Amino acid sequence: MTTGQHPAAAPGAPGPPGAPAEAAGIASLAVRDLLHGPQQAGQVFAVVQGMLVVAFPGAPREPRVMAISAPDAVRLPNAIIAGIPAAALAMTVPAGPAARSVTGPQKALKKAARTTEPPDGAATAGGGWVRIGGTLNVQARRWWDPSPVVGPLSRGRLDQGAAVLSRVCRQGTPGPALADHEAVQTLATCCAAGDLAGSVEQAEHLVGLGAGIVPAGDSVLCGLLLALRLLGGAIAGGSRAVWLADWLSAAVTSYASERTTPLAASLLHCAARGQASAEAAAVLHGVAGEDPVEPAARRLLTVKAAAALGTADLAWGMVAGCRAAQALSVS
Repeated sequence: MTTGQHPAAAPGAPGPPGAPAEAAGIASLAVRDLLHGPQQAGQVFAVVQGMLVVAFPGAPREPRVMAISAPDAVRLPNAIIAGIPAAALAMTVPAGPAARSVTGPQKALKKAARTTEPPDGAATAGGGWVRIGGTLNVQARRWWDPSPVVGPLSRGRLDQGAAVLSRVCRQGTPGPALADHEAVQTLATCCAAGDLAGSVEQAEHLVGLGAGIVPAGDSVLCGLLLALRLLGGAIAGGSRAVWLADWLSAAVTSYASERTTPLAASLLHCAARGQASAEAAAVLHGVAGEDPVEPAARRLLTVKAAAALGTADLAWGMVAGCRAAQALSVS
């Protein structure tokens, strides 16, 4: 099992002419059941920079979406890192309408995940492999844990880390799309006050809010849940923050697959369990004082596909979660 920085995956093997390329993969524990459970049929419904996004709607539980990522791409909590360059990875599926739909409205993206594409866009998962049509087979050879563990955290350290993260977000180009949105501001206020009913109401308004493969509202919620659960749980008296995260998690994941895009729904489920991308985990460790927070935050805001994945809004949600965790803690 591997944690931390991107591990090196073995290069893909080209095989005989006409045969699919084969690559060793390093998979998140979040998709272990999807890879080792009964075989599931799926579909590539988006190609983002260095990443194939594959939906398996018949899977019995979330995450029902898996990201097949190149070694230098963002490492989402539901990803398998394949030993194949980003350019070659993108060429393994046809440039059909679903594969191009990475910035359209959520209804179009949900429809794309159900659309029948040419055979090469079809996918299967099971037996430790994920296969994309007749062009790419990736086998999970090693595993990494997407659940960061944060050590004991002081309120002062949390306040300092949140301030740095907030400043970096404000300086980002582009910055958080929803930083000044009324629902986000009200949600942050309700969370800090421990107002459960108000927090749940505002959080539900954010599910699916925005365009793109991961709407900005969902990114804010993922960041909020991660900070409340992982940083709130590490601070003295942080049980109220974790309690709030439990309730919000239940609210935003309920019927998420019907309210937002397939990838965003899976990421909400991951965040509800405390599972983060490698880049988000680095920010959490930075806020906790275990590593410098500013470089980690800048890396999160500038990764490949940052705009499509809403990483600035993810970071902004972390800021709200940090401040709520501090307010809810008992000194």
